[in-house]
Order: sequence, then structure tokens, then C-alpha cells
Amino acid sequence: MLTMTTPNPAPGTVRVAAIDCGTNSIRLLVADVDPAAGTLTDVTRTMTVVRLGQGVDRTGRFDPEALARTLAVTREHAATIAETGATRVRFVATSATRDASNRDEFVAGVREALGVEPEVISGEEEAALSFRGATGVLGARFPAPYLVVDLGGGSTETVLGDAALRAAYSMDVGCVRLTERHLRSDPPTAEEIAAAQADVRAALDEAARTVPFGDTETLVGVAGSITTVTAHALGLPAYERAAINGAVLGVDDVLRAADDLLARTREERARLGFMHPGRVDVIGAGALVWREVVERVRADVAARGGHLTSVVTSEHDILDGIAWSVAGL
Repeated sequence: MLTMTTPNPAPGTVRVAAIDCGTNSIRLLVADVDPAAGTLTDVTRTMTVVRLGQGVDRTGRFDPEALARTLAVTREHAATIAETGATRVRFVATSATRDASNRDEFVAGVREALGVEPEVISGEEEAALSFRGATGVLGARFPAPYLVVDLGGGSTETVLGDAALRAAYSMDVGCVRLTERHLRSDPPTAEEIAAAQADVRAALDEAARTVPFGDTETLVGVAGSITTVTAHALGLPAYERAAINGAVLGVDDVLRAADDLLARTREERARLGFMHPGRVDVIGAGALVWREVVERVRADVAARGGHLTSVVTSEHDILDGIAWSVAGL
């Protein structure tokens, strides 16, 4: 959790609360947004692994225990929002909620706990919010167009743009979905890895019909699986958000780190100082997806006569995009 002591919003700013409820985690950002300056300053930022999407790929329904876990954390977030005095709130739910036949139970629970209507957004809107959050802090440091990849628990968003979004596609592959579907052994077997790769490659083929990966000048990865692979590539002894945010890694360094995490046992992953306990069982699948994406983008860029030699990691993602949207920006 990142917390800053700011008792009251500064003049000219609006204090907003953004909640991103995904397949694996639920996250809260309370931030002060200055519309005139175009800045967003964190008040508090939290992440809790609740695994809302537990079993959804197989059953098409939310598990009662997963619902209970998620709603309990939502009530905690409601208390935090009240304490910080945020005046605008937006709750966004993504892949698992899109797929669950009993999502009305979830929506009613959130409404009761938080007092706002949760929004179950499309993959395309999820991609747009991720793009806004990730690119809003890049400035002129990296050349456009940017391909932002938001790798979640149930889906992976790919979105290409520069000053504005050009094309977006949401793939139904994510770290929780692929773990439950294929990577059941510890460590995964070669056959399981091949089956998961086939799923991801088929999804990338479909995404490439909409998003021209070969136009990419800067590849930007966001969300927990990618930041964890980045921490491993950097050799961090503990999770350091400041070191991960904006990190520029060579493509081969990313691939090596991803391969290593995929090959490890869960016990070996758990011993890594930067590893969140809630990611131990699914980071292998997350690393596999990120590896396949990076390889595919590099190949498509090369096919158009370019060279993708590095990858940028951002700690700013859909959560920041939601906060910007709440402020009307």
C-alpha cells in the first residue's frame, strides 16, 4: 500500500476514488486530480488478492466464498473512501464479472457495501482505461505509437495508440484462466505449457486482425504479472514500486525472467522476496502470456522492417485510468 499524508485536497483539485475489481485482485486508488495541471497525486493505493474469478472459467459462475472475500474487502474500501473524503467514486469490474452468470449477486453486494453502482465494462473499455492510465505518465520519454498490454487474471488487453487510441482488442487469456485451464502440475509439464501456449498464440492471431502489432514503437506492460516478471528480471530482493515503474528491460532479459518463473515450483516462487503470496500459483501462467506477447510483437515489428529491443513496465494502469475518468479527464 502507498499512502501519503494529505488531510485535505489542495485548492483546485478533486479527490476521487477508483476501484478496479479483476479476476485475481481488487484495488483501490484514492487520488487528488488537478484538472488544470493534468496531474494525479496518490492519497492511498491498495491491492488485495481475492481471486474473484476462482472457477469461473470452468463453471461460468462466481464461487460463494470468492464473492464473500471480495465483498468483505469492498466494505473495507468503503470505510477508507469515507475516511479520506473522496467525493467521486467509480467501481469497475472486468473479465470474471463479464463471464459470470450470477453477476447480479455481485452487483447487488457492491451496491450495498459501497453505495454506488458497479460498472461491468467491456474488454474494449478496459483497454482504453488501461491505455489512459499507462500513457498518462510517459510524457515524451518514449516514442509513439505505444502498444499497452494489460495482463490480468481472466483477460489480456492490447491497445495501440499515440495521443489517442487507435485500436484495441481484449483476449480471453489471463494468469488465473490459463492456470485453471492448463497449468495444474507443479511445476507445469511440457504438455501443459504447450497447451497454454497454443491458447495464447491463437488469441494473439485474433488480436492481430484488429491491432497492428507491427506498428509498435514502444511496448508498455502493466498489471501484476508483468510487474512481477520485471521485478525478477531486475533481481530485486523485495517488491520496489519505484524501481519497477518506468523500468526499461531488454527483450531477451524479459524472456529469460519469464521462462525462469514458469519453470519454478510454487515453493521456489514463494521464496522470492518480491513475490506476492496471492500470485505464487498463477505467476507461471502470467509469465507465459507475457513471454508470448513480447515474442509476437518483436516478430511483427521485425516483419515491418523495425526493431523492438526493449520493453517498458508501468505501475500506472487501468486504476489510474479509472481515476482520470472519474475526474472527467
